[in-house]
Amino acid sequence: MSNAPLRIAVAGASGRMGRMLIEAVMAADDCQLAGALDVPGSPALGQDAAGFLGRTSGVHITADLKSGLANAEVLIDFTRPEGTMAHLAVCRELGVKLVIGTTGLSDTQKAEIAAQAKHIAIVQSPNMSVGVNVLMRLLDVAARALSEGYDIEIIEAHHRHKVDAPSGTALAMGETIAAALGKNLKDCAVYAREGVTGERDPSTIGFATIRGGDIIGDHTALFAGTGERIEISHKSGSRAGYAQGSVRAARFLRDKQSGLFTMNDVLGLR
Repeated sequence: MSNAPLRIAVAGASGRMGRMLIEAVMAADDCQLAGALDVPGSPALGQDAAGFLGRTSGVHITADLKSGLANAEVLIDFTRPEGTMAHLAVCRELGVKLVIGTTGLSDTQKAEIAAQAKHIAIVQSPNMSVGVNVLMRLLDVAARALSEGYDIEIIEAHHRHKVDAPSGTALAMGETIAAALGKNLKDCAVYAREGVTGERDPSTIGFATIRGGDIIGDHTALFAGTGERIEISHKSGSRAGYAQGSVRAARFLRDKQSGLFTMNDVLGLR
């Protein structure tokens, strides 16, 4: 394996998550910031990508995908579905590997990512936090042990700017629990309750969504039985956990030529 720094580009470079990713890449001794992308019209275009840190990286934020990815080995993308799909096409063309943390992707978009993974290596996960991915393993164990006599609810909270609901992480939690129970989440999820709903169907998995303030991301799975309840939670106090996990995923891809991977692969949890 090469000892040269891993050359990483960051999409959404002027956003909250983009800046956290840039800071994480620049703090990693074995990584180098090699590109910074943002949308056309962004006031950050042309600026040094590390300027917000009071540092100079020599990498300027651009909306030109090909020039922004020209020197990169891996792109980390936490943007929106339409942006991610545009980035995916250019990454395939240039042979750039991809770490995708974008949520709200449609089934069609996920299928396209899987198709392109036959040509380039991709890590895709609704949550790049190491802690959240350990949480998923705990949920699998809990769901198998509590498969009878417990009602299951998933509660998530995020900042007022989040545009999709439930969060990708909450959906992944539901999918993990449903799979452990031998179910398909599409057949048992309940996303809204209003009015006279009748008694709760014990075979369902319920979701509750909270949006407000600057909440970075709280997720809880509630297993409510008779006389007891079990809550398995993860609360993010900073986006740093997502950034560190993303850099770890980028390192995982260094020696991969193609394939679609998840954080389970990155963390050896399979």
